[in-house]
Amino acid sequence: MKSISLSGSSRKNVGKKDSKQIRKEGLMPAVIYGGGEQYHILLPEKEFAKVIFTPETYVINITIDGKTIKTILKDVQYHPVSDIALHADLYEINETKPFTVSLPIRLVGTSKGVLRGGKLQQRMRRLRVSGLLHNLPDFIEIDITEVDAGMAIRIEDIQYDGLTMIDAKRNIVIDLKASRAMTEEETEE
Repeated sequence: MKSISLSGSSRKNVGKKDSKQIRKEGLMPAVIYGGGEQYHILLPEKEFAKVIFTPETYVINITIDGKTIKTILKDVQYHPVSDIALHADLYEINETKPFTVSLPIRLVGTSKGVLRGGKLQQRMRRLRVSGLLHNLPDFIEIDITEVDAGMAIRIEDIQYDGLTMIDAKRNIVIDLKASRAMTEEETEE
């Protein structure tokens, strides 16, 4: 899994008034939880935006007071009008315990049905999986070369060693609809 390093600082005061002042200084309040201890921290907003506004999923190595903590982004709260990131929740990763993360889906190949004129619909862009850190790939790769008209790939069809799919097994990830030209072609035959 890809990783990125950020340096943060401990947050002394926790509250609405202090948070507003912190954001004016270009910092974003965040909390790290999931380990033995909870940390209230400040992160540089511009550097952290690179982690938030990307389709990739990163392991974030945060250095606070000389101590490095491996985390993963769990949630971000945004301003309702301006969409500015107000606060982030980070989960501390323990390399011996499985954790849940949302990974992007990447399609590989060209579908038979698309070559014949069908329309491929990708219904899910990310999958929630659970596993150990060393088992997590950068993305979930799905080969679509054998997908033809009327076929679908469901979550239960996707297998990765060491990973457990969290989303409902019957959810459709990708399906292929026949176009009008394809149905006319089949009726002529």
